[in-house]
Amino acid sequence: MITVLAGGVGAARLLRGILAVHPAEDVTAVVNTADDVELHGLHVSPDLDTVTYTLAGAINPETGWGLVDETWQAMDTLRRYGGITWFNLGDRDLGTHLYRTQRLSEGAPLSEVTAEIVRGWELGLTVLPVTDDRLRTMVTIDEQGDGDVVEIGFQEYFVQRRHDVEVRSVRFDGADAALPGPGVLDALAGAERVIIAPSNPIISIGPLLAVPGLREAVEARRSDTVAVSPIIAGAALKGPADRLLRELGHESSVVGVARLYRDLAATLVIDDADADLAPAVEAEGLRCVVAPTIMSGPDEAAALARTVLAA
Repeated sequence: MITVLAGGVGAARLLRGILAVHPAEDVTAVVNTADDVELHGLHVSPDLDTVTYTLAGAINPETGWGLVDETWQAMDTLRRYGGITWFNLGDRDLGTHLYRTQRLSEGAPLSEVTAEIVRGWELGLTVLPVTDDRLRTMVTIDEQGDGDVVEIGFQEYFVQRRHDVEVRSVRFDGADAALPGPGVLDALAGAERVIIAPSNPIISIGPLLAVPGLREAVEARRSDTVAVSPIIAGAALKGPADRLLRELGHESSVVGVARLYRDLAATLVIDDADADLAPAVEAEGLRCVVAPTIMSGPDEAAALARTVLAA
């Protein structure tokens, strides 16, 4: 079994590559839920849905989120009434959130609802929310750039403010009381290979490790764990990972990623653009594999998956 720690677009694309070269029934994705948000009375799980839609071949290729060929009539109506429209939910996508919210209100745990949604898209892998409990990423930002700070929810930072404000700190609300989701610890303990996807180390992988028992479970599998750097030539391909690393006191480079993951993974895969930093990565105590890591299409994702599985 292959177990992948996942969050966001990079993880979804790597999972697509893995399913192209490895049997889906032998793959488990443990997915971040700290990005979840309640809007319009609906429970929205962005990372779970991005993974699901990507693997179903239904993701919007232009945005990396939402569904392809989407329409926006519901949002247009909300806008007419002066409702909340900074977080776009397409008409087809709303069906997923309506179903999830209904099932949760009936008492079904998020893990059960996620399995039902994955079956609805006829996907063969197992997708596990990291926890069934409430877990939310909270971001303390410099509101006006003048030293005044305020704590806001992740989606308000990421979407409403377009992650264009300085971050002072990040915390994972609810983590202390959260329990690992059903099957999560077993998936880590029983995996032949554990993979840390090229996700944001702070706000995608960080929440997973904040759930009690998760960090220890990954550390126990360090010798069998391969991480893929989301930083290439000092920058993130998508999202604020590079800025967050710098703002929170880390180095925005593959070496900075190595320092964050050295207790979790024995191997770090870095892009060809960072080949000259391989010795510095290995000086941090990880084996370094240099390969193309930009997943511009299915073929590139499959090639990276082969590299990771062979590492």
